[in-house]
Amino acid sequence: MEALLQQIENYKQEIAAVEASTLEAVESFRIQYLGSKGLLKTVMGEMKNVPNEHKRAFGQVLNEFKQFVEAKFELIQQAAGGGTDNAKDNNFDWSLPGSFVPVGTRHPLTVVRNQIVSIFKTLGFAIAEGPEIEDDWHNFGAMNLPEDHPARDMQDTFYISQNPAWLLRTHTSSTQARVMESQKPPIRVICPGRVYRNETISARAHCFFHQIEGLYIDENVSFADLKQTLYFFVQEMFGKDVRVRFRPSYFPFTEPSAEMDISCLICDSKGCNVCKHTGWVEILGSGMVHPNVLENFSIDSNKYTGFAFGLGVERICQLKYQVNDLRLYSQNDVRFLKQFTGVM
Repeated sequence: MEALLQQIENYKQEIAAVEASTLEAVESFRIQYLGSKGLLKTVMGEMKNVPNEHKRAFGQVLNEFKQFVEAKFELIQQAAGGGTDNAKDNNFDWSLPGSFVPVGTRHPLTVVRNQIVSIFKTLGFAIAEGPEIEDDWHNFGAMNLPEDHPARDMQDTFYISQNPAWLLRTHTSSTQARVMESQKPPIRVICPGRVYRNETISARAHCFFHQIEGLYIDENVSFADLKQTLYFFVQEMFGKDVRVRFRPSYFPFTEPSAEMDISCLICDSKGCNVCKHTGWVEILGSGMVHPNVLENFSIDSNKYTGFAFGLGVERICQLKYQVNDLRLYSQNDVRFLKQFTGVM
């Protein structure tokens, strides 16, 4: 213990005698005494060799030594012109313009997703989220998709090799299933999230995209309630002048079912590649919840009815901002993304 204390005093005398007139000498001092392999770290490492009854007193000595070395470093740094109040800073031209700081922005898909969520929240819809890796039951079976449905084929769905019953969800309907599994009517939720399908990447399709699905179950819910809800959404999202039409369709989990189109905003309904020269663009699928789906979760289909709908966020964003290629959303091209700076 006494030998260590004497050695530290010797180091202090050595350090006190150091003089540095150049920045190179200052850097040499820093490396020799304060560096990761410097003297200070070596001395601090002696704590492990000190008996327990002397550790507290020796710790105070080490702390004082550390402060001494750091104070000496600051002193010679200023003397050599490397401090904060030295000639180097005094010679700096403070009239020069500041460094440019680029302004970040939300991704356009996030902007549109937040807008959609906000619209449905005003109608009393709560937000529900679920896992992206799902099991077959919640993704397919509970939604009334038979075992021979083409969506179950590996050409359409990504399965997890670790367990054949696991897959990357193909729609956020699986979140609806989990809500019905844990909650009894009345149910009114929207389910946003990323989904995956085994598709060739092109300007109109991608292997992943974003969905928002809605579910409303209560007594006396009708197709008229569905239509008015979606009319309200379209007018809030695209404006009062957008035309809307419903077309009969088929989905295993709804009956009756309909797809909803709006007049093409990109060509003003005159015909373009996006609307396939029809003047109309499909934005979502919808329908009344199939009784089998309700019964799968012990919801009395004689007492309760409900409607469901699902829309792709990319498609809504495409129409709102006239984006003509879905691949732009995931290419991280700053030239594309910076167009949305300031859009919240």
